[in-house]
Amino acid sequence: MTGPTELAERFGTPSFVYDLDRVAKARDDLFAALPEGTEVFYAAKANPHPELLRELRSGGCRAEVSSVGELDAALQAGFAGEEILYTGPGKTTEELTEALTRGVRLFSTESYGDLRRVGETAHGLGITADCLIRVNNATGTAATSIRMTGVPSQFGFDSETLPGLAADLREVPGTTIVGLHLFPLSNAKDEASLIAEFRHTVATAAALQEALGVTFRLVDIGGGFAAPYAVQGERPVYGELRAALSEALDEHFPGWRGGTPRIACESGRYLVADSGTLLTTVVNVKDSRGQRYLVLDAGINTFGGMSGLGRIMPVNVEPHESLGPDGTPVSLAGPLCTPGDLLGRNVSLPSEAGDLLTVPNAGSYGPTASLLMFLGRPAPAEVVVRGDTVVSVSRIEHTRTYEHGQAL
Repeated sequence: MTGPTELAERFGTPSFVYDLDRVAKARDDLFAALPEGTEVFYAAKANPHPELLRELRSGGCRAEVSSVGELDAALQAGFAGEEILYTGPGKTTEELTEALTRGVRLFSTESYGDLRRVGETAHGLGITADCLIRVNNATGTAATSIRMTGVPSQFGFDSETLPGLAADLREVPGTTIVGLHLFPLSNAKDEASLIAEFRHTVATAAALQEALGVTFRLVDIGGGFAAPYAVQGERPVYGELRAALSEALDEHFPGWRGGTPRIACESGRYLVADSGTLLTTVVNVKDSRGQRYLVLDAGINTFGGMSGLGRIMPVNVEPHESLGPDGTPVSLAGPLCTPGDLLGRNVSLPSEAGDLLTVPNAGSYGPTASLLMFLGRPAPAEVVVRGDTVVSVSRIEHTRTYEHGQAL
């Protein structure tokens, strides 16, 4: 058996448990919701665990990375360089050299300076890099969710400036402009909002193709697919998206069904969030001036890297067993020596020291998005299962490399 209690007894807590069957289901649901032939890039930042990367690749996903570390993880999981999109606003010459020499040829560029750096690095290696122009569109349709465009940003070319840059963009040595990268929002509130945003994105891409005077080979229209994060809830299945998006593409890119251009989407949380459960133990119960604290062995070092963005408070922690009728509101504190180590306030959760608690939908933005090195505590175990079989158990470790006696 691989239930929470058995896994906690075998591998200790805090532990993350990832179910590969759920990863496969999310992947298959997403492909089914998109027009046939759409490419899907998995945003490795959501969870770069090699087992999850390998499972997503086995079902046809490509990888989107934004660091040499994520590139290492993708390559080790079996992705070839030509299956990887390299993104990010601060790409250095050193990391570009690493990516290019390891076979990556597709880059999303965020500015003219970024495009030139890609070109200079590729040209110096005798390579031509395929580049997408990331667009910070001036307008959008979604009034809610996390908007990624329409404001000043380090991400993407401002859409209104692109027509005036068209000639310069086409003439950067070492690069070929092959298409656009648009990512207008994250975590759309509902399917209607997602469809409306994709329609707007497709229309924008078509207008920019004409303005730039380039026949696009690839248009990445981004994501926005929703999934619950550290709270109860079900990952949505999009039943209307395929038809609506196909209609928009037929209108604006009539050759897309034949691959001119290829259409891509990207997703992180949707593909992995509901595969994960965080197991944590109540270390202590403390009452202080009318407030009760459950002190857990999991804190912001384990599952809190996104808390500064307001993304995970409060988490939806649940007792694994029924613990009685006492519903005293509690604060959920981690083990760190800082008052900021809180995962929730005023949570109605009866519990005692030694009890096992679980956090659902915790497969994304977990250990690698947390303050793993703060206070030097060990990283949580990451247990990967498929059905009742434990596939692997791992733990991230950090080491310090010294160079003594080096002259400055």
